[in-house]
Amino acid sequence: MSDFEALTAAVLQFRDARDWRQFHSLRNLITSLNLEAAELLELTQWKSDAEVEALPADPRAAEALRDECADILLYLLLLADAAGIDLAGAARAKLLKNAEKYPVAKAYGSRAKYTELD
Repeated sequence: MSDFEALTAAVLQFRDARDWRQFHSLRNLITSLNLEAAELLELTQWKSDAEVEALPADPRAAEALRDECADILLYLLLLADAAGIDLAGAARAKLLKNAEKYPVAKAYGSRAKYTELD
């Protein structure tokens, strides 16, 4: 069993023990995922780049970063389960697509979008 499969099983068990599946429509899961991503973003609000880079060194800020990243991952696993998506397979397929869009010879050191690469 992969880590994703084990985590998915754990989050589904957690959800089902609380009878929360009734609230987990695909739309609600997508919304919740974005709300959690916004909470992660909120940790950087009004901070300089240097302050954001220092967050992992501060124990309280590091815990908040971990918690928000975990929330995002858990909702993503629930969303993928509801949509029948193999996340690991989808990620590998997307890396292949990105490799075609961003060949090293053109994209190395560039922040340009693939449509703007020469």
